[in-house]
Amino acid sequence: MAVDVAVLRVFTDARGEFGNPLGVIDAATVDPADRQRVATELGYSETVFVDLPEPGAASAHMRIFTPVAELPFAGHPTVGTAWWLKQRGTPVRTLHVPAGLVQVEYLPEADGEWTVISARSDWAPDMAIYHLESVEQVLAADTADYTDDVEHYLWAWTDECRGALRSRMFAPHLGIAEDEATGAAAVRMTDHLSRDLLITQGRGSEIRTWWDPAGWVKIAGRVVADAGVRLD
Repeated sequence: MAVDVAVLRVFTDARGEFGNPLGVIDAATVDPADRQRVATELGYSETVFVDLPEPGAASAHMRIFTPVAELPFAGHPTVGTAWWLKQRGTPVRTLHVPAGLVQVEYLPEADGEWTVISARSDWAPDMAIYHLESVEQVLAADTADYTDDVEHYLWAWTDECRGALRSRMFAPHLGIAEDEATGAAAVRMTDHLSRDLLITQGRGSEIRTWWDPAGWVKIAGRVVADAGVRLD
């Protein structure tokens, strides 16, 4: 049976450039035992399998896979899936992931619609955080220097007063040499710094976050659709 894959880019800039690729698949078209194989074959940092909601439904269930493992939560897959569901005419207010219930909002903005999800800060994995002195140091980092079994997040302020920072993230143990835009890492950083942030990650992807001292973080991003893929 052929499997159709919607391919999105999540956390683009205002021009629709950059962003982290995401594969979105109707869960009914792939047996659960085959999902890891499909995600590995596609090779995106994450691929999701979503149970399509009926028209008028307020929620949907989804599962998230990297090329080597299933994740209980990830930011760019939940933002991208929420956006995709709205585009197909079934917007939702919540998404069920293994970590818990994700709240969803859709915010129109002058520079493109932002899809917003809310996540618990303790859903985000632990990671090694490196505060570097300059953006130049962040950009000069070599992925070959970060090969152990932990996620590495490198960052530097671009405008500390505004909460703006530049970052890169490496996750080789998840099959991701460098993650272009990482919502879960944005959640962890927002909680770590206890403030709202404007994050530019990877080549130029953009993530906006809002911190809640009760342990919730909102993550917002723009999404665009690329040409889909069919697996035979």
